Amino acid sequence: MHAFDVLGDPVRRRILELLVDGERTSGAITDVIRAEFALSQPAVSQHLRVLREHGFSSVRAEGTRRYYTVESAPLLEVDAWLSPFRRFWDQRLDALETELARGRRAAGRHHSPLAQKGSGSTRMTDREE
Repeated sequence: MHAFDVLGDPVRRRILELLVDGERTSGAITDVIRAEFALSQPAVSQHLRVLREHGFSSVRAEGTRRYYTVESAPLLEVDAWLSPFRRFWDQRLDALETELARGRRAAGRHHSPLAQKGSGSTRMTDREE
């Protein structure tokens, strides 16, 4: 199974989201997944097994509990594979950031104390913009 096949399943992605904040017991993971996806405990166990077998998570036993942790290596491989494609969305995100900054500056000019105290007109000249 390819990394994208593993990550293509919403249940497995959700399990990884739960693990990104730290180690969790299989019982805690099962409780969340059962509530959100209405899956049986054996179905959740199957998803945990797929993640474990493909290196996305590891497990350690402590008494009767099994603690799962996310493993970064396969995620770093996915990140490396996606790297050349980032330019397609990075440019758009940079443009969005620029537009948001312009909007904040414009809102600040129209709501500044000086604009509110002014002598009637708050219209700015071309030099001020």
